[in-house]
Amino acid sequence: MTKILVTGSSGFVGSCLIEKLIENVDFQVTALVRRAPAKTNECINYHCLADFAQIDAGHESLKNVDVVIHLASRVHVMNDTEVDPLAAFRAINVGHTLSLARSAAMSGAKRFIFVSSVKVNGEGTTPGRPYRETDTPNPVDFYGISKLEAEEGLRLVAAETGMEVVIIRPVLVYGPGVKANFESMMKWLRKGIPLPFGAIRNQRSLVALDNLVDLILTCVNHPAAADQTFLVSDGEDVSTTQLLVKLANALNSPSRLLPVPSWLLTASATLLGKKALSQRLCGSLQVDITKARLLLGWHPVLTLDQALRKTAVHFINEQNQ
Repeated sequence: MTKILVTGSSGFVGSCLIEKLIENVDFQVTALVRRAPAKTNECINYHCLADFAQIDAGHESLKNVDVVIHLASRVHVMNDTEVDPLAAFRAINVGHTLSLARSAAMSGAKRFIFVSSVKVNGEGTTPGRPYRETDTPNPVDFYGISKLEAEEGLRLVAAETGMEVVIIRPVLVYGPGVKANFESMMKWLRKGIPLPFGAIRNQRSLVALDNLVDLILTCVNHPAAADQTFLVSDGEDVSTTQLLVKLANALNSPSRLLPVPSWLLTASATLLGKKALSQRLCGSLQVDITKARLLLGWHPVLTLDQALRKTAVHFINEQNQ
């Protein structure tokens, strides 16, 4: 029996991961949460802790734990009101992560799986030249910087304690229940709103929720995952235009895409103070998942089209309720 501790279990990725973990009779699952969930599952042991930095090696949640899967983090904050945003990101994404890792190691945990971000690599690539795990990190925003510092700190903890560390850097994650910009795109397409994204020739990697969770599960016990870093995607890159066409098909909606040149979109977005959004829509960001394929024998469990369809069906059902 492998005892697994999960943080961030109520989040978008965490809730799906927990469902998959409890399906395996060889796993005993504990969720470390900041507050008790309204709905609990009898197959999960819940431990409430307001501040993960306060956890120590003697904490009940770490007793006999074999593997920690750390998903909890401070994510992007729109209109951040923090006086020092970088310090706020560091306090949680670096401080809490390393505190938990050290306590886990002292408690005898064998492996610590850290879900980081492709933002450690950077914000964009040249089409046909994807990021690889061996590339020199180049984070641009505070979130990416904090994730890189957490990765570096975890490697030191691993060297000092012998606990194995596995780092996973996902690209944009989508799937049933996805929010933010991806949900907005589905709403626009469902309403048949004409969109000025019909002439974008970028290339972007995405990762379906099921594919990310499957890689995390693979890394729980796979011996070759020890002390490795993996980039993860669906293995199928698309332009923004192609993505919207595929998503419209999955939604059974027309794709009314106007062929506005990407340079004009970028210029307009920059004038409106939306440069970061234009980068996500018009810029390229690709990752190479060859390492996970070869070292772990892992491959995405869903194709891009299958995952988009699953996402669309869930969205339509929610809209119809």
